[in-house]
Amino acid sequence: MSDTPPLRVLSIATLFPDAARPNFGLFVEKSLRAVAAQPGIDLTIVAPIGLPPFPLSLHERYRALRNLPQREQWNGLTILRPRFTLIPRIGARFNPANIARAILPIVRGRKFDVVDAQFFYPDGPAAMRVAEALGLPLSVKARGADISHFGHDPATAPQLLAAAERAAGLLAVSDAMRGEMAAIGIDRAKVAIHYTGIDKSRFSPGDRTTARAALRMDDAPAILTVGALIPRKGQALVIEALPALPDVHYWLAGAGDQESNYRKLAEQLGVERRVHFMGAVANSDLPQLYRAADVVVMPSASEGLANAWVEALACGTPIVISDAGGAAELVTSPVAGRIAQRTPEAIADAVQAILANPPAPSAVAATLGDRFDWDRNGRELAEHLRRCTRR
Repeated sequence: MSDTPPLRVLSIATLFPDAARPNFGLFVEKSLRAVAAQPGIDLTIVAPIGLPPFPLSLHERYRALRNLPQREQWNGLTILRPRFTLIPRIGARFNPANIARAILPIVRGRKFDVVDAQFFYPDGPAAMRVAEALGLPLSVKARGADISHFGHDPATAPQLLAAAERAAGLLAVSDAMRGEMAAIGIDRAKVAIHYTGIDKSRFSPGDRTTARAALRMDDAPAILTVGALIPRKGQALVIEALPALPDVHYWLAGAGDQESNYRKLAEQLGVERRVHFMGAVANSDLPQLYRAADVVVMPSASEGLANAWVEALACGTPIVISDAGGAAELVTSPVAGRIAQRTPEAIADAVQAILANPPAPSAVAATLGDRFDWDRNGRELAEHLRRCTRR
């Protein structure tokens, strides 16, 4: 038995599930559970909850958040949920300071070896303030919109770059994301690639006919998008591609403020009977949904390396995605799918090519190799944090 003391990690994650939002940041929870399972790791997670000032905090949309416990055990993890003041829409530049101000009183006097931020903004600059106050090294991870949006917004970019400069080490979900970080002035040499994981016992190939029967889908060709109904995800482009895909039905798993606009668009194009809005889908139901689809189509304007891409491939379903983030790191052959331009015509052509020559689900899943594994993800994160403490 080793006499080496455990590595005491304070992880800050504004993207983390709770009873009100069980799918919110689920991939962050899985990564932190994976690192907590590694030997010699003592992990404390702070998942700050943003609430607007009174009386806005009384609004119905914040009621469930107000009722969350300030400390709880969540799937075996210790979670602290301090409240910070959130200024909706216009207050992004103030969030890091407000988050740090909420965290410091509950962690002072406790012993930690490293501060870990699971998202680059606002987590990174908030964690930087906490690390400086406690005299600890800092690690920050980039996932996608935290760089593509906050890294280019004049209101937030300076704080993001300051956190990158202060950090002992940085992580990125893909090599493409590392390139985006370098493009805004972050030292590429400080950035290690940290791929997401996948639960292969759940996300694995299965019989498409059985999956469709369970979901009461008919035998018409089916394409699927999994993600919030927001402009960045590109669902409108897929709807616009449907006139060129006359027999194809489109299933949208997710909720968002664009749903009414997408319904109107489908009606204008005369394809509304082939567009199916499923609302938010529980993570436990996703494997069956991926297996039921012929193609997963996600023409996002920006991504790091979308979890839905990996999950779809693991279930044996090819993907049609835009050249965003780590797309080329996943679509390494036609078996895995196509990288298409963000136009309805290109999307329709890519879908038709796959439907005309569908690959075997086992061959699709095999394109992932062993790159996406939660145990590996946790082991690499633990090793990275130990390196940060030595720098």
